Amino acid sequence: MKKTAHDFSKGERGKFFRPGAELRLPIYLDAEVQAYLTERAAQKGIPLNEMVNGLLKQEIQIVESVK
Repeated sequence: MKKTAHDFSKGERGKFFRPGAELRLPIYLDAEVQAYLTERAAQKGIPLNEMVNGLLKQEIQIVESVK
């Protein structure tokens, strides 16, 4: 397999930089966890991300209360 060199000589520094831009990391769930939470979210009539964030916030509260 031949490696190709990338030519950045015409590149612009900061071309895509946006002050205040927020980085949102993708989170990957195990298939069975996602299936379960998707079903529970549908039963509650809420989006999956709202369900997951709610559960994580509850977990954080539990951890913080035990400190």
